[in-house]
Amino acid sequence: MGQCIRRRLKQMQLRRRNITKTFDVKNEVMPRYLDLLNSGELHKRSVALAEKLRECTLCPRECKVNRTKDEHGFCRSGLLPVVASYCAHHGEEPVLSGTRGSGTIFFGYCNLSCVFCQNHQISQPVRSLRDNETSFERLAEIMLELQAGGCHNINFVSPSHCSAQMVRAIEIAASKGLNIPIVYNSNGYDSVETLKLLDGIIDIYLPDIKYGNDNTAFRYSKCTDYVSHSMNAILEMKRQAGDLVIDEHGIAKKGLIIRHLVLPNDLSDSEVSFRFISEEVGRQTFISAMSQYFPAHKAHKHPLLSRSIRESEYEKVLGWLEKYGLDNGWVQDYSSRDYYCPDFERDRPFAVE
Repeated sequence: MGQCIRRRLKQMQLRRRNITKTFDVKNEVMPRYLDLLNSGELHKRSVALAEKLRECTLCPRECKVNRTKDEHGFCRSGLLPVVASYCAHHGEEPVLSGTRGSGTIFFGYCNLSCVFCQNHQISQPVRSLRDNETSFERLAEIMLELQAGGCHNINFVSPSHCSAQMVRAIEIAASKGLNIPIVYNSNGYDSVETLKLLDGIIDIYLPDIKYGNDNTAFRYSKCTDYVSHSMNAILEMKRQAGDLVIDEHGIAKKGLIIRHLVLPNDLSDSEVSFRFISEEVGRQTFISAMSQYFPAHKAHKHPLLSRSIRESEYEKVLGWLEKYGLDNGWVQDYSSRDYYCPDFERDRPFAVE
């Protein structure tokens, strides 16, 4: 699949509003993975992560298949990473997209199976994505291409099941001049053990917090233990990256941003997640609240997910942000579902008609 179209920053600003003007500004924050490269620690981490592929325990599912021999577990991924698409993405949070875009790399497949997934064409494809398997050297080249194109960061989407492959490619790219922040853009269903091996490699963590109830997570994402794993993962991400640090140009250099997609009928249990963030992660945490839900993929088969969210539902969720003192971050305009509809069957999945 090809590269996606650049989105103008103006369009992004029209669809989100900043709910704080207080930023932690620092002039110079260099990616820590460069120090790990020079000390040899980056290579050691790459080897340790690769070893986990032999009985795969990269994510909490711990399928224990031998991916070095292309055995497939829940995520259907083998040894080589599947790169479904990559682009300079102008539709991310303003501190990530900036003026030149976030260098976004979409991995194929996923360790969840959300019936409403908006990226289902690449996360749960009907046909195999084996044609999109990419060598580690080519993945490193993609990172360097995005950097050469002016992107502010390298943004890995759905990396939880490909973290070993990701780090191997980062090592190659860093040895050839990669020097911009790495963003780990995950669904939140991450292994703390794996995350610890990413300490110092990832600059910006961008996890979802999808659910506050495991019964709901199982019903709609085939995951029996999402809540505890996502919460523990977010705490580990916060320990590593700290609060968001933004430079004098308004671009994120390190830290944590938590995304929360509001589902209809309060299926996301937003108040549970916001209480956890406020009390355990910290009120200074940056939240990206999203109204872009629409009944994609198989959602029309599930009555409670078969419609978009109502404006009253969204306003209730935004009220909980205020209740729990979560003033940092962004909220999408209520109409965002009309704009965030990627089509990965096109060469430009984010093209605006």
